[in-house]
Amino acid sequence: MDIMNSLIEKVKRNPKTIVLAEGEDERAVIAADKLIKENAVAKLYLLGNEDKIKKIAKDTSSDISKVTIIDPLSSSLTQIYAKKYFEMRAGKTSMEEAQQVMSDVIGYGCMMVRENVVDGMVGGAVHTTADLIRNAIRIVGPAEGNKTVSSFFLMILPDERFGEKGVFVYADCGTVPNPTSSQLADIAIASAENFRKLVNAEPIVALLSFSTKGSAKHPDVDKVVAACEELKKRNVSFLFDGEFQFDAACVESVGKKKAPGSPVAGKANVLIFPDLDAGNIAYKITERLAKAKALGPIMQGLSKPVNDLSRGCSAEDVHDVAIITQCQC
Repeated sequence: MDIMNSLIEKVKRNPKTIVLAEGEDERAVIAADKLIKENAVAKLYLLGNEDKIKKIAKDTSSDISKVTIIDPLSSSLTQIYAKKYFEMRAGKTSMEEAQQVMSDVIGYGCMMVRENVVDGMVGGAVHTTADLIRNAIRIVGPAEGNKTVSSFFLMILPDERFGEKGVFVYADCGTVPNPTSSQLADIAIASAENFRKLVNAEPIVALLSFSTKGSAKHPDVDKVVAACEELKKRNVSFLFDGEFQFDAACVESVGKKKAPGSPVAGKANVLIFPDLDAGNIAYKITERLAKAKALGPIMQGLSKPVNDLSRGCSAEDVHDVAIITQCQC
């Protein structure tokens, strides 16, 4: 399923303003060049030292003449942003620490999102996921009424027999280590909404376990069952079921045997993992052994989009996550 082309065309109809926080990374510069050439962004910022960024552009034959470069170490806004951060974190940080946070490209980029200078941010090719998530939660903040900030991967498989013509959402694979049943329900709802928004198809959500419909007894299984009950109480607008083993959720012949009568068994396109161990391991196995394209971790539950990258990402991944970020706006 050529989902990226459809997302690019969607963005072209309504492009947004994006900041690629790690502008001194070659991958960000190459991605910026491609986004500009495609007319797939309204305005684009790169953060970092201007001379270093321009040298990378020259060395990679990237045209960034239409990109705005800002260096947090010399920007006139850094001190203003630091003061805002200090006030936001009253009693929890010092002014010196606030200045350090805003002098870093991740903190500065998140404040650009908060202050509506940009619609969204992409980072994490150099910084750790923990760095990015911490700043995103503290500066951009959770969406109104949301209790759980989580993440998902958009997984694009070459085998279109599974999921939605080969496309899945996997969650949570990068943020919440051991979610409660209530948090699993939050993650399922956010993931279903993002699947619908990005894939333009109806989410079919499976809550995964090492058990299928009572085949095993354990507190870990009980947590997943409780999450399903929580979703029933919330009267959500998508199909869901669990607890399922992976094969029961995604292989129709197995689903019919293990969970006969389930509207989800064998048909799932959104997979909710019971904990971060399972989710993180699963997406990497799928990426490496099934030759899937793994985009993310895409953050969900924030008031505005701030998205992470794997430190092993390619320039194409940076480009694709910037497109997804605009679709989330």
